Amino acid sequence: MVSGLPASRPLGRRGASSTGCLFSLLLFVAVLYYGVNVGEVYFRYYRLLDEMQTQAQLAAALDDGTIRRRIQATAQDIGLSEQAQSIRIIRRASPREIVIEAEYSETIHLPLFTHTFTFHPKATQPL
Repeated sequence: MVSGLPASRPLGRRGASSTGCLFSLLLFVAVLYYGVNVGEVYFRYYRLLDEMQTQAQLAAALDDGTIRRRIQATAQDIGLSEQAQSIRIIRRASPREIVIEAEYSETIHLPLFTHTFTFHPKATQPL
């Protein structure tokens, strides 16, 4: 007897545990792969939304053309489509505010998964 174990019991690991570990690792890699690709879509959305909110805060001192150019430049820098660069800017008199909005969609093609995400970023700020 070694360490209190009967001599007939093998000291090695069972094959099932390494198969389970391999399956868990494969599942983890798949979730990571899909998560990174879907995460990129949302990351671009939040970067565009952040730029829209920044420009809305500066809107009292800027004209609509400057705001539009800055947002379009950001959309182009982060790799969004022409559709995302179509920005609507509305200045309201009552209540005095600016609304900056856009609408676009992005399609991702992954193994066993194709999905189109539609986004409506919108920033509103009092003037």
